[in-house]
Amino acid sequence: MPYTQPELRTVNVIRYAKPLREGGSLPALVEADDEFLYVLKFWGAGQGTKALIAELIAGELARTLGLRIPEIVFVNLDEAFGRTEPDEEIQDLLRASEGLNLGLHYLSGSITFDPLLNKVDAQLASKIVWLDAFVMNVDRTARNTNMLMWHKELWLIDHGASLYVHHTGPNWPEQSKRPFAQIKDHVLLSKATELAAVDTEFHQILSPERIQAIVSLVPDIWLMNNGVVESASEQRDVYARFLTDRLASSEIFVNAANDARNALV
Repeated sequence: MPYTQPELRTVNVIRYAKPLREGGSLPALVEADDEFLYVLKFWGAGQGTKALIAELIAGELARTLGLRIPEIVFVNLDEAFGRTEPDEEIQDLLRASEGLNLGLHYLSGSITFDPLLNKVDAQLASKIVWLDAFVMNVDRTARNTNMLMWHKELWLIDHGASLYVHHTGPNWPEQSKRPFAQIKDHVLLSKATELAAVDTEFHQILSPERIQAIVSLVPDIWLMNNGVVESASEQRDVYARFLTDRLASSEIFVNAANDARNALV
């Protein structure tokens, strides 16, 4: 199958519907000029643009690997939206986030995944565990699954806590060969019995060109607003190199995940 360069649409906020008071980032439900609702992630929130970068890269990697992710879009937020908001905290967030933000298509009527009620087969569980170990996603636990059931299908959301090593300083690419210890807390780990087969399958999908194409989606403005001195292109190269090196050493995090799963039984 020929490779298709990924593209993200850009929409404009026309109505701030309501805040979604979940976690520390205060995402919001907004209506855009395409008449769809989106969960808006603000670049002016606590984790800054790095959370949006992680959300974008991890989300599009998941989509490339065939997992269900709500459509990710760029969202323009006009300065006018901060003027009439009565809540001072939200008003400050809106003003701090003027310009380009990130949104995920709102899955109306979806319900939070419940590991006790919703069944996941071994293959799908293994794919999700592999992805989260690959991108170092610390936020897929029983306490906070960050998965939704929508039309009887499982959808992944909220990947802003992925790639957490980009908060640790300029040497974070050196961590590409480290196992992911937090995988022991993954909500689907006990069902992930097909990690070796999934690893082989995903190596055939994730070429360096695909990784580079996904990283290239990150806007310059996000990269230049995250407090790093390197140019936007240099930072993209770091992300691409980290992911490519981590993929090449995937047996490290796969073996660690298998060891953690075996320790559960």
